[in-house]
Amino acid sequence: MALKAPPAAAEVLPVRLVFLGAAGVGKTALIRRFLHDAFEPRHRRTVEELHVLEMDLDPEPPGGYRPPARRLRLRLEVLDTSGSYSFPAMRRLCIRHGDAFALVCSPHEPGSVEEAERLRREILEARRDAPPLVVAVNKSDLGPGTGTGGGGLAEELAETVEGRWGARCLPVSAKQNHNVAQLFRDLLAQARLPVGSLSPALRRRSNPEVWPKEPAAEATVAAARGGPVKRPSCTLC
Repeated sequence: MALKAPPAAAEVLPVRLVFLGAAGVGKTALIRRFLHDAFEPRHRRTVEELHVLEMDLDPEPPGGYRPPARRLRLRLEVLDTSGSYSFPAMRRLCIRHGDAFALVCSPHEPGSVEEAERLRREILEARRDAPPLVVAVNKSDLGPGTGTGGGGLAEELAETVEGRWGARCLPVSAKQNHNVAQLFRDLLAQARLPVGSLSPALRRRSNPEVWPKEPAAEATVAAARGGPVKRPSCTLC
């Protein structure tokens, strides 16, 4: 009787998405909505959290069978950075190792648009390869805000981002789950991953790991705010 060959190990494609932005714009809320399909209205300050999960890409692409040796898995790392505390060395490190960036802002959070522009300049100064980025305008459920010319601030921002920056600007709402999955698809597409395979994969998520923060950073921030640092739960439904 012929013996069957063991299945070939999957080829793992690693990608790191980095979420940057001012405090209170909803970076954690967007990540939580994507990972958990849940929304927490209360703002809880983040130091830095790295969510890691693996998901299967389509084993059989349209048009034919993919040999076992070409079986693919996506290792998705989502880095949730702090907008409340300043850790320049940590931010430079995450910028250096990011594959794509989400700059999150909101017309309803004063100064968040200016912070997104400052972070973009910091990324361009730290990286020579002009890495892909998407500007996510969160809290779109609250309206567009008022711009300097009397029009909608979200519309003015979209003109600046797409016209002057040459980047994607996407209105999103973590609360209403509007364009959240599209945000991740856009980031992965700009990182040149096979996005056409991701729609089924988003329904086959694995439980992610959460890498613990550095003890020294936890202790510093806990002492500064007089309480424990947030501990996320990452069990997926």
